[in-house]
Amino acid sequence: MTRPRPLGLRPDPDDSVGAIGEFALIDRVVARSGAAAVADVGPGDDAAVLRTPDGRVVACTDVLVEGRHFRRDWSSAEDVGHKAAAANLADVAAMGAVPTALLVGLACPADTPAGWLEGVAVGMAAECAPFGAAVVGGDTSASAPDSQAVVLSVTALGDLGGRAPVLRSGARPGDVVAVAGRLGWSACGLAVLRRGFSSPIAAVRAHRRPTPPYAAGPAAADAGATAMCDTSDGLLADAGHLAADSGVLIELDRAALQQAFVDPAGPLPQVAAALGGDPMAWVLTGGEDHALVATFPAGVDLPDGWTVVGAVHEPGDAGPGVQVDGVPASRVAEELGEGAGHVHFG
Repeated sequence: MTRPRPLGLRPDPDDSVGAIGEFALIDRVVARSGAAAVADVGPGDDAAVLRTPDGRVVACTDVLVEGRHFRRDWSSAEDVGHKAAAANLADVAAMGAVPTALLVGLACPADTPAGWLEGVAVGMAAECAPFGAAVVGGDTSASAPDSQAVVLSVTALGDLGGRAPVLRSGARPGDVVAVAGRLGWSACGLAVLRRGFSSPIAAVRAHRRPTPPYAAGPAAADAGATAMCDTSDGLLADAGHLAADSGVLIELDRAALQQAFVDPAGPLPQVAAALGGDPMAWVLTGGEDHALVATFPAGVDLPDGWTVVGAVHEPGDAGPGVQVDGVPASRVAEELGEGAGHVHFG
């Protein structure tokens, strides 16, 4: 199998991971990784030592596999670093916390360019910098002999700053449902790339480097959000997690979603028209924008950036779930020609 050539990088066998060795690679990556504000001991020892101002640590992990979560001929190394960090930092924000540090595990073929991995570190550092967070440690390994894929396992840590964590299980009948961030842009960009195009560039960039609304998570917690999660698998799927864990029915308002997330002058309608699709398919089922969906008590003043898109009801005879204008999520997805969100082993 011939591997696609990484964007913006000329192959140099003398600068591969196999040629320079593990420790030279680690030195180069660490030099690009920045410093975490909470680290008393950073990379270089057997483990990092971090201060925990709140006394509790929020922790989450995501695995990114080349060919499934990113392609090196579609995204630069910096893009991949941004995306790998964002996938985890958004989960920290979804708990109402502020990110503090990342731990990164890497498995790659020996011929992986060391310069490409430096680029990944640069992207991660840039995504973390606004919080004073950084990579504080990790591990490297050669891939299995028959594997040509790069695998990144990223663990994010965060601090609640005295807040109670916002769980998926707190939504109650009478709450409103709100979303912060963008919906459908990453899926739109993926559709463009899959067809061999690179424009509209705004959609392609959204797929390469998602822009989660990090500040919206702690703001929602401060405002009294009852439940919250990241929409990494799509709005229908992740609202479904809130509904199941809270034992409620979540009713989404299609008109509200259309108004808030389908800009007539934006890329979603443009690409959907070219492909003969419906932009609402991406809004409802597209993942990897890492928007946040949350529920709030009715009457609460929502923080800036949050838009009401539905309501929470008693589950009724059908049990907990998600509907769009009274139609079950599974049927909505089927009518749109999509699955109701990403399924890893589907």
